[in-house]
This record gives sequence, C-alpha cells and structure tokens, in this order.
Amino acid sequence: MEVFCDVDDFCAVFIPEWEKTLLTDGTRKRQRAGRMTMSEVMTIIILFQMSHHRDFKNFYIGYLAHFYKSAFPNLLSYTRFLEVMPTALVPLCSDFTCLKSEPTGTEFVDSTRIKVCHNLRIHRHKTLAGLACRGKGTMGWFYGFKLHLIVNHQGGIVAAKVTPANVHDTKPMNEMVRSDMDKLYADKGFISKALSSELQEKGVTLVTNVRKNMKEKVMSLWDRAMLSRRFIIETINDQLKNISQIEHSRHRSGHGFMLNMIAGLIAYQLKDNKPQLNITSAEFNAIAVMAR
Repeated sequence: MEVFCDVDDFCAVFIPEWEKTLLTDGTRKRQRAGRMTMSEVMTIIILFQMSHHRDFKNFYIGYLAHFYKSAFPNLLSYTRFLEVMPTALVPLCSDFTCLKSEPTGTEFVDSTRIKVCHNLRIHRHKTLAGLACRGKGTMGWFYGFKLHLIVNHQGGIVAAKVTPANVHDTKPMNEMVRSDMDKLYADKGFISKALSSELQEKGVTLVTNVRKNMKEKVMSLWDRAMLSRRFIIETINDQLKNISQIEHSRHRSGHGFMLNMIAGLIAYQLKDNKPQLNITSAEFNAIAVMAR
C-alpha cells in the first residue's frame, strides 16, 4: 500500500526522535513492542477516513479483518485496537505537519463549523463538555468547533487550526499566516483593519469584497477573478466533511475527536485529485507576476 509506505517512512524517522524527548518519572519500566507497529495503527486510522465507511467498527471487523488480513497479519481485536488508537495522536499530528502544502502566493482562507451533536442534545452532551462551545455560522447556531483552513490554488492545505465555535474567524489568522503567502483571499467575514495591518507587516495582503454599507475600493482584475473562485475552499470543506468524515456526532472522547479530525485532514492531503483552479503553472506564474 502506498499509504503504509509513506507512513512507515515517516515513522522510521519520527518515532526514534520523538521517544528521545519523552519525559519519565525516573522509574525503570518495560518497553515491550506491541503486536502492531505504529505505522500499521496509523495506516488503519487513515484508511478508514479514505474509505466510504461511516462506522469504524464495521470497517475494522467487517472489511479490514476480512479483506486485508494478509496485509496486517498481527491485527488486534477491535476493543484492543480502540485502546491503542490514542497513542497515534502525536505521530498523526506530526505527519500532517509534514504533509501540508507549500504556499503558492495565492491562498484562500475560510472556516467551517464542526458540530459534535444536535442542538437539542447540547445540555445532555458530555463527551466534549468543557472543550466545545456554542457558535453561530451562516447556517445558524451550533455546538462544537470551528476548523480554520488556508489552502493554495492547487487545493493543498497550507495551514489548519481547530478552535471552539465561539472564536471569531479572524482571531487565529495571524498565527496561521506565513510571510510567503503574498495574497490571502477571504469572504466578508474577515474584514478587519486590525487584521489587515497585522498581515501587511508580514508582507501578506488580505483581499476581500466590501459590505453594502462600505465604500467601493479599487481592485485589480486578478484579485476580482480570484475572489470569484473562492468556491475552491468551500468545495474542500465539503469533501472533508462528506468524504473524509471529519464531522459526526459519535465521538466518545476528546482523543477520538482529534484522531478523527487529523486523520481526515491527512486522508485529504493524500488524495491525487484535489479541487484546484483550472490554471497551468506557467499561466499562473505569468499572471501573478503581472498582477504584482
């Protein structure tokens, strides 16, 4: 499997270095290797997000154990695998950091809601109590988190951050934006003089449309064209939710929520055909230079 090869190459470098930094209490403990390697555990978690299965139990018992037993000869029981899964959280986060795409100079930013339960069940929800919050989006009030994304024109994720639902879209932008992004295209919810000034200090220009009660501003044809193609990030959000399944209400722990989120982002990054603008590299570079 290509996924396993990529993950195994990553683990061969990351795991030894990670283990050197772990803190201990000074007592001597056994460190027996598990039946399954970390590479195998991470691969299974990612494969579930890449499949169209909605239930991990059916995926693990009814699909993986039947058709991929030869690929995973030391497959654990379902309940034991659930106990092992949280140990893969840190390696998965680091793997996603390595897989993130590079800025191309034209990036799109947006946030999407991540509901963890139906609004009628908010008062009974206990799994993510203290972490999730109520927030309001274009579709109304919800309970959960926000996923903030910055993607390039080729559909690759450049930066991602999860916040409680009551955090404003502009708040995490300063720490997510890099100086080599050049131009960042956003919707009207990101209009902020303070944010624009902060990003300008990094050499990044925030480009948005104006509200009805604001004066029209001069904008190049290139910027207008890119703003009209912001649908690319909305398409990515849709694929993350409906294909990679980063949003559902079946979480049983905070670790489970984060594993599902990170694995879904990795599964998207490993896709061959991502949503992207129909512009060749030569055309994009030529137009971008002219626009500057």
